[in-house]
Formats: sequence, C-alpha cells, structure tokens
Amino acid sequence: MKIIDIINANIAKDAPTLSFEVFPPKTSDSIDTVMNATSEIAKLNPAFMSVTYGAGGGTSDYTVSVAENIKNCGITPIVHLTCVSSTEDAVKNQIEKIKSAGMNNILALRGDIPEGWTFPENAPYRYASELIREIKRHGDFCIGGACYPEKHPEAKTLKEDIMHIKEKVDAGCDFLTTQMFFDNNILYNYLYKIREAGITVPVVAGIMPVTNAKQTERICKISGNFLPQRFKAITDKFGSNPESMKQAGIAYATDQIIDLLANGVNCIHVYCMNRPEVARKIKDNLSSILK
Repeated sequence: MKIIDIINANIAKDAPTLSFEVFPPKTSDSIDTVMNATSEIAKLNPAFMSVTYGAGGGTSDYTVSVAENIKNCGITPIVHLTCVSSTEDAVKNQIEKIKSAGMNNILALRGDIPEGWTFPENAPYRYASELIREIKRHGDFCIGGACYPEKHPEAKTLKEDIMHIKEKVDAGCDFLTTQMFFDNNILYNYLYKIREAGITVPVVAGIMPVTNAKQTERICKISGNFLPQRFKAITDKFGSNPESMKQAGIAYATDQIIDLLANGVNCIHVYCMNRPEVARKIKDNLSSILK
C-alpha cells in the first residue's frame, strides 16, 4: 500500500497517523537484534515504518532486508534512499531490489554529507529533487521527502530552503516528513509559510523522544535545533539519571504529540531509535487519543 493513500485516508477521517522510524545494522553481527527490535515495534501496529539508508554503503546493504521483515509483519514499510555516495548503478539496483520485494514507498533524501567528503564532479544526484525524478522513471512509487522547520543547516535563509522544498514537490514528492523539532510553534509557523509558498502535500511531523542527555549535543551539532528552556530544564535536572531522563524524554515527546494532534497536525512520525520500549510507551500514552 502507498503511504500517501494511508495518510489521505486518515486525513479524510480526521484520524491520527502514528508511524515509527528504524535503522538497519552496521554489520551482519547485529542483524538479528535489529530484526527482533523492528518486529517488536511492528507489533504496535503503526500506520507505517521507515527504514534509514546509510551513506557510503554499510548499513544501506541491510535496508531492504529490514523493510522486508517489516512488510512480513503486516506493516507498510518505506525505504530511505540517498544521493550521498550513491552511484547511478547503485540507485538503480536499490530501486530494483525494492520493487522485487513488492514494496513501492521510498523516502528520497540528499543525505548527510560525511566529514571531509564532497560530491565528485560527475555525481549523478546532488539534490533530492534529482533523485525523485530518477525514482519516478523506474515505476509507480509513492515518494516522500524531508523538510526542515528550522531550515536546512546549509541553507542561507528559510525562504531559500522552502524554495528547494518546492522543487522536490514539483519533481514528484507526494508527502514531506519534518526534521525533528522541540518547539511546536516553530512547526506551526513553518506550515503557514510553506502553504503560502504553494506547497500543499501532506506534512508528517517528526518527533524525537530524547532519552539520553548526550543526544542533545549530537542533535545541536548536526541539525542546529532550537532547544526551548523547558526542554533544557529537563535535561539539566534528569540528564545524570538514565531512567529519569528516559521517562522525562518520553513524556516531553508525548506532550508535543498531543499538542500537535490538538492543533490539527494529525500525521506523527516518531524517531524511536530501534527501541521498542520507547515506541510502546509513546503508543500507550496516546492509547485513547489514537482510538
């Protein structure tokens, strides 16, 4: 089933859509652990599950296998595909693997550029819009894309970044999933601006439950997210106690989701980091709301 059909069906019913993101193992040694974790998350019956794609090979070798496992659990998967470190042949081969596995949902991304790496002069895909057009040439896929409520770190302005998002949509992107954010007002303002720019595809809100205070350092370094004082107070108070921080981080993410649903943002995607207990607690906290 196509993700866009799932989203549109729930929008028509004014029903919430809850989905989860998982990532493949870096080596074959941990494939069983990842498969077990994703199977446990699939038991929560999310609307769909996305599987990330590692730049430069490595984890990308297992992306389709993890997605197939999700599909076999009865959940619709969407497979990430990136421009970074991807040759034309590699992209075509991955698309064929996805098709052969009976899957038709792809999240097309430029991907994070590894430190010290640059695109070669003959790189076939430098931008997600180029990758989207390539995917479109290979079949009837539902294609998702990424968007950035606080703008992409490499964009000079939010207006410039929104222009590039429009290019993705014009290339054939069916829906957008946001980068994580920790202040819902940032998303509400962003949605107004992209709609004003003529971007009308559904937007899925990406939520990251921060269960380890050290995650905040990495988040700020990579994405430059704004951290509200309320969030900082939580990490300052509970960051040294792993169990307390886990509970507080899940509670903060739950509060974000409830506020989003109350304000008409019905599509929620949780970056649960292959942790079934985190996904389960989020789902339990929303049990009556999701019904």
